[in-house]
Amino acid sequence: MNIRRAVSEDASQIAKVHVDVWRTTYENIIPNEYLRQLSYDKRERLWRKNIRDLDVYVAQNDHGNIVGFSTGAHNYRDRYNEYDGELSSIYILEAYQGRGIGKKLLKAVVSRFENLDIISMIVQVLEENPAKHFYESLGAKRIDSVQIKGYGGELTELVYGWKDIHSIHI
Repeated sequence: MNIRRAVSEDASQIAKVHVDVWRTTYENIIPNEYLRQLSYDKRERLWRKNIRDLDVYVAQNDHGNIVGFSTGAHNYRDRYNEYDGELSSIYILEAYQGRGIGKKLLKAVVSRFENLDIISMIVQVLEENPAKHFYESLGAKRIDSVQIKGYGGELTELVYGWKDIHSIHI
């Protein structure tokens, strides 16, 4: 598995991973009507912008196909301002989950944060998303729970944080 920084040519494959992972991970969490209307084309436009504006990393399989990605940035939220960075996302195709790719993608973001002298970070995850256990297993502490409206309903999002990213065992 190759982990590298994303380039603009990756936007199409990242968009496909993004939509496909949402459809498998959030089935029965987010209304299926919302998931069905997700568009590869719209996500591709989003990812072209994100690759320019964020630190985006991709995981490629042995055939050069992108099977996962992660993003991170400074934490610009008004809340949780005691945390310098934010792990914005880690998405991995279902067939590749459980192989340690998530840790490698997280490590790419953490390494970038270390280079930027960012020593703490948050991540937000839907309460019903099993990925919350991944963050908990890496020492993230739950710091908040918020109600969000969108995606066709009202959901609970958990906010986790690491005061010191050097404490993450990856």
